[in-house]
Amino acid sequence: MTRSLIAIALAAGLLAGTAALVHAQQAPAAAAQAQGTPSRLVLDNTTRILGELESRRAEFGRDRSKLEAFVQREFDTMFDRDYAARQVLGRHGRGADDADVKLFADALAENLLRRYGNSLLDFNTRLRVRIKSESALPRGLGVKVSSELLRQGGDPIPVDYLMRQSGGNWKVFDVQVEGVSFISTFRRQFDGELQNKSIRQVANELRAGRLQADAAVD
Repeated sequence: MTRSLIAIALAAGLLAGTAALVHAQQAPAAAAQAQGTPSRLVLDNTTRILGELESRRAEFGRDRSKLEAFVQREFDTMFDRDYAARQVLGRHGRGADDADVKLFADALAENLLRRYGNSLLDFNTRLRVRIKSESALPRGLGVKVSSELLRQGGDPIPVDYLMRQSGGNWKVFDVQVEGVSFISTFRRQFDGELQNKSIRQVANELRAGRLQADAAVD
């Protein structure tokens, strides 16, 4: 898996429903109809985000702080980071204090954005998105939107978005690129650390850069 693939997952997956969330804050009654299905959110907002990255490529290239602010704002709006963090922590998160989980969630998100955010400028944004299916997750946990990123001269890239209702809005909690789950990848990565350190210690090491969240998979 290339760094560009990580970036496209961050852009297209974790930010899948931002516009609908903004509409919901402005006009709750009308937003319920405007939001539509999770599949529609993925299609519309992936297209929107890729378009904005392309139109502002020169601006973001000159001033990386604007790129960081753009990604951070979108990420914060859509990604259900606390729920995702509990899934990453797995057995280590059972009975854990909410404050410690939030600290880990924030540190993981910051580490990911710091490490991969700039690579958003490196990939080809002239991609097309094709929605393949939308299916319910087991035990009523939410839905999985299966899609493909279509590129010229290359095979389609399968990207699945796992989404759940939170506060009346759809939020992404996991992204699967070419069948590889971010949650599963990070759970394996941090298991050893969490066997010997507290959640708070691991979070602080992530924030300080002594640990790196590595989303790349060979």
